[in-house]
Amino acid sequence: MKEVVLLDTGPLVAWLCDTDQWHEWSAEQFGKLEPVLITCEAVLTEACFLYARAGGDPAKIIATVRRGFLDATFTLASEAASIELLMQRYADTPMSLADACLVRLSEVHKDCRVLTLDKHFKHYRRFGRSVIPLISPP
Repeated sequence: MKEVVLLDTGPLVAWLCDTDQWHEWSAEQFGKLEPVLITCEAVLTEACFLYARAGGDPAKIIATVRRGFLDATFTLASEAASIELLMQRYADTPMSLADACLVRLSEVHKDCRVLTLDKHFKHYRRFGRSVIPLISPP
């Protein structure tokens, strides 16, 4: 059975941006993973913004969805109540919409890992108490 990997913004941008400090690590991770990676539109929005700010073409990010490398079918509308609760629970962090969506996705896909550079994921919990398995730099 193929491992389910949830993709956060940082590794996506670093993978595409060869000047990013995490480019090599991210490229290595992407080389090990089997598509389709699961993400959400909030991650894609952040990634497009950050990649464009770094001088990249954000259409490359959208192309990963079109080519089937990324699955972004998660919908905020159907998960709004759960997302709202997560954002309230982590208001002191604060939790971004993208992070909340990924935590919720980790609840939906129980046997998964989150590919992230974000240290907040070490503190987030799914179902209130369970550690979220991560793929992150040491």
